[in-house]
Amino acid sequence: MKSILGISAFYHDSAATLLIDGKIIAAAQEERFTRIKHDSSYPTNAIKFVLKYAKLNLSDVDHIIFFEKPFLKFERLLETYVGFAPKGFKSFAKAMPIWLKEKLFQKKLLFSRFKEQDQKFIDQEKMFFSEHHLSHAASAFFPSPFEEAIVLTADGVGEWATTTVAIGKNNKLDIKKEIHFPHSLGLLYSAFTYYTGFKVNSGEYKLMGLAPYGKAVFVDKIYKLIDIKDDGTFRLDQNFFEYATGLKMTNNKFDNLFGEKRRNPKKEKLTQFHMDIAASIQKVTEEIMIKLARSLKKEYNLENLCLAGGVALNCVANGKILKEKIFKNIWIQPAAGDAGGSLGAALALWYIEQNNPRKINLNDSMNGSYLGPEYNQNEIADELTNAGAIFDIISEDELLEKTAKDLSNGEAIGWFQGRMEFGPRALGGRSILGDPRSPEMQKNLNLKVKYRESFRPFAPSILKEDISEWFNISSESPYMLIVAEVNKDKCFKMTQEQEKLFGIDKLNIKRSDIPAVTHVDYSARIQTVNIETNPRYFKLISKFKKLTGCPILVNTSFNVRGEPIVNTPIDAFNCFMGTELDKLVIGNCYLEKKKQNIQLKKDYKSNFELD
Repeated sequence: MKSILGISAFYHDSAATLLIDGKIIAAAQEERFTRIKHDSSYPTNAIKFVLKYAKLNLSDVDHIIFFEKPFLKFERLLETYVGFAPKGFKSFAKAMPIWLKEKLFQKKLLFSRFKEQDQKFIDQEKMFFSEHHLSHAASAFFPSPFEEAIVLTADGVGEWATTTVAIGKNNKLDIKKEIHFPHSLGLLYSAFTYYTGFKVNSGEYKLMGLAPYGKAVFVDKIYKLIDIKDDGTFRLDQNFFEYATGLKMTNNKFDNLFGEKRRNPKKEKLTQFHMDIAASIQKVTEEIMIKLARSLKKEYNLENLCLAGGVALNCVANGKILKEKIFKNIWIQPAAGDAGGSLGAALALWYIEQNNPRKINLNDSMNGSYLGPEYNQNEIADELTNAGAIFDIISEDELLEKTAKDLSNGEAIGWFQGRMEFGPRALGGRSILGDPRSPEMQKNLNLKVKYRESFRPFAPSILKEDISEWFNISSESPYMLIVAEVNKDKCFKMTQEQEKLFGIDKLNIKRSDIPAVTHVDYSARIQTVNIETNPRYFKLISKFKKLTGCPILVNTSFNVRGEPIVNTPIDAFNCFMGTELDKLVIGNCYLEKKKQNIQLKKDYKSNFELD
């Protein structure tokens, strides 16, 4: 039995993954344990969890691999500062002490942290370092169901690379070409996230959700920032940006080009201008990804595409690539951001370096991405009792029956079952659920439960076999990473008056039979659910379908804005008591809000920093 521990840390979304004989056993992000969103610190708790799950000590592990090479990253920083000198001195002076103290000598730092966790860990020879984009590419190709594929990775920046193309075949992965920093599609998108007043590295989802409310009227101006070739490769004009040298993303020249200063989120509301900006950068991102996909198909003539890196979380762009039918099959790593680097680094070591044969799992080698902690019924009941919760323990059949009925009555349910998801999406393990037929559900969940912007869309979880009846897509989307249109026969045409509405005013129009998951452009971010990877969730949706004729539930992550997804039964109970959720279903425990002790209600809104 050979074990490999993969680690990603020190930038954002620290995580740990454990492989045993090449099989993915467990994976989790550090944020879920520390309750600090996008926690970048050394993943002490995530490492403890994956080892405990496999009943191993750190010193028992055969190899440990870090997801990137610190020396290469340091080289890029130095060369960038020298290249832009004297412009970047302020940023340089701020970054260097941290690099010289911690990041440059990461092997030493990691070794000391390993020893803190396990005194018996004495062998530095067990430690390896992958490259950032190789880790991403490996996380996309090796768990995929393909023997051979083109692997496209796009994010902000790794060591030097921002976009890479690799060819995966059997147990090998060969990086063929790269686009280097400062030319970055991820950083371009983040620059607009920053410009519209959202937080870089977490607000990109908001920008994508805002885009359908606007019109893409700034595309020509964006083309002044970026030169895109026919094959999708690109270069950014650095005169408009400060991310390479400064402490912010954009500059005055950027503001002047678009005609407004960066939005101050504390003082200024979103306007039609910001919606149009969002629509424009989303359109340009889609155009680049489609051009890249087309040119790669033409050059390598393979029928499978794998995607990873932060840009692969742009599910609208993924949907467009799928709709264009450029490739026969597409597979996207559910933990496509840096957390997934821990998984990819471990897989790269197992297959590429150690040359182990690859077993392809045509169903799902990611186990539905349910790779985190789970709690048995006794543990759940004990935690809830200690918290002062009042609950009934009921059979699975009764539980599913009651929950389906509650959902059909328009109630919002906290749903905590099985193993926690790995990656940014809740997939029916740690979810908040609702009735998609309700016209008020989207607004209510956003404002009363999530405490976030009313425009943010929700995803439908749909039984796998019913997908083509409701959405214009025939392939599966198990990880909620593809957007497709709601079928025309389920949609309502807008009146002339409604067509004239702008921006957020469009939100409250009932557009389809499932308004709570139909975005303003008649699209939805889909999760297909099958009985193999999540039997209890599948059964719940089936019960709901039997009751209502609708095989779909609203599914959003179990948290409030700014909070990581809940991890423990106590996290779930706290969130339940701090929001306007009606019921909480954990394991076989069924909790009603009205029966709980009112003293346990929490002021939850101010607990977490705005994301």
